[in-house]
Amino acid sequence: MSDQASGPDVLQTDGDARGFVADRCDAQAMERLELLCAELAEENAKQNLVSARSLDEVWLRHIADSAQLIDHVPRGTWGEGLSAPWLDLGSGAGFPGLVIAAMRPQCRVVLVESRSKRAEWLERMIGKLALPHCSVLGQRLEVIEPFEASVISARAFAPLKKLLSLSAPFSTSETVWVLPKGRRAAQELDELPRRRGKDMFHVELSRTSDDAGILVGAGQPQKKRKPARKSRKKQ
Repeated sequence: MSDQASGPDVLQTDGDARGFVADRCDAQAMERLELLCAELAEENAKQNLVSARSLDEVWLRHIADSAQLIDHVPRGTWGEGLSAPWLDLGSGAGFPGLVIAAMRPQCRVVLVESRSKRAEWLERMIGKLALPHCSVLGQRLEVIEPFEASVISARAFAPLKKLLSLSAPFSTSETVWVLPKGRRAAQELDELPRRRGKDMFHVELSRTSDDAGILVGAGQPQKKRKPARKSRKKQ
């Protein structure tokens, strides 16, 4: 993967990453993202939201890494006026979901984060960034009442097979999936049974790392069927 991804298309510096994001949103969104970076650095001293070292390249490692997912969502799939939200699983410090919401504040984004301190951080940031259409569900995905999602994203949430099983109730035949998977993108896809949705996905190379991939797909994964119960013959 690294040979294919090397070259000018891969962002190399925080400056490159900042320019990449600026090309995809307006000046007000950039101000929100600047505030997010500042708040993240302050909060990270209180709770370990991200690797401290990654803050030295926060635009490359976190902001642009999240923002690039927008490029893989077709226009008309998700956006202002459409009822089905972008659903981000295991949002943690807000990546990628909070970045997406900051870039598109007029659109619905739902962040799922079961860890209470991180859910509280996300709630505070939604208020500070003034994101009226972004919300947090501070519960495990398994207990959330299902709703239709136009886009499902997840970064470091769960292995692909488990992720698809947990989020299947939220998907439809039109749902777009954008799943950053790092170096394991192709491997996780190869390990997925074809009948469970392997044919749904393909691997896109990340713009922020020359050996990382993003699983992109559309549709609804087939749920695993339970074996039929054998009927007992009457004596």
